[in-house]
Amino acid sequence: MHMNNNIAIQGIKGSYHHEVAAQRFGAAISLEECLSFDALVAAVTSGVAPVGVMALENSIAGSIIPNYALIDKHNLHIVAEAYIRIEHQLMALPGTQLSEIKEVASHPMALLQCKDFFANHPHVKLIEDADTAEVAQRIAANQISGLGAIASKTAAALYGLEIIAPNIHSIANNATRFVVVKTTPNDSDDINKASLKFVLDHKRGSLAAVLNVLSDCKLNLTKIQSMPVVDTPWKYSFFVDVTFEEAAFYTKTLQLLEIMTESLKVLGTYKDERN
Repeated sequence: MHMNNNIAIQGIKGSYHHEVAAQRFGAAISLEECLSFDALVAAVTSGVAPVGVMALENSIAGSIIPNYALIDKHNLHIVAEAYIRIEHQLMALPGTQLSEIKEVASHPMALLQCKDFFANHPHVKLIEDADTAEVAQRIAANQISGLGAIASKTAAALYGLEIIAPNIHSIANNATRFVVVKTTPNDSDDINKASLKFVLDHKRGSLAAVLNVLSDCKLNLTKIQSMPVVDTPWKYSFFVDVTFEEAAFYTKTLQLLEIMTESLKVLGTYKDERN
C-alpha cells in the first residue's frame, strides 16, 4: 500500500494555501486542490487526503467564522498552525499596462485587502471569485487580455503572468493564520496551545466566570469568538484559543470547564507558532 501524502488545500497550485502547505510539508507534496472549504473538509473526512490546510483568521479581516463551524461539525482536529505574510500582486498577461486592465477578479478577502489600491483606479471593475491562483491560471490558459488577478508571486511565476503592480495590499503587515487539520487528534507532547469550544447559558457572569478560571489557571487567552447556537435563541458557543506553559495547567482548566459549561469540546492541541 502506498503512502497517501495528499494535502488538501483550498485553492490550486500557487494559492496561499499551497505556499503554507509547501512551507510546512516540503515542496514534494501532492496537492488535493479544493475550490471550497466544504470540499476541503470532505476530502479530509473521506480519507482522500489525510491532512488539510485551511485559513482560519486574518490580521485585517478577522476570523473566517464558517471554518470554525466546519471543523467543529465534522469533528476535525487542529494539529498545527502556521502564519504567513500575505503579499498581493496584481498580475496580467505579459506586456499589459495597468491602464489596459478593465476587470480584476480574485477571492473576496484579497479584494478587501487591496481596496485602497483600487480606490485610486476607479476604472477597474472588481469581481469576486473562488480562488486567487485559479484566476491567474485561467488568464494564462485562455490568454484573457484586460483581466487582472490578485495572487502571490508564486502564482505569477507558475502561470507565466507579469506582475504589473507589486504589493498592492493596503496594510504592510498582513498575516493570515492557517491550521492543519486531521480526523485524528495530535499525538505529539510538544504542545502549548489549544483550541476549545464551549456553550454557555445566557446568564449574567457566565463568560466572566470562565475567563477568571483561565486566568487563575495561568492560561493566556489569545482568541475568543462567539457564535449563536443554531435553533436555540440567546445561547452562545464560544471558540477560544489558549496558550499555556505547562500541560498540567491546561488539564486542570479542562476539568473545571467541564463543570462550568453546558458542553465542552477540544478542537485541537498543538504548538504555538506566533513566536
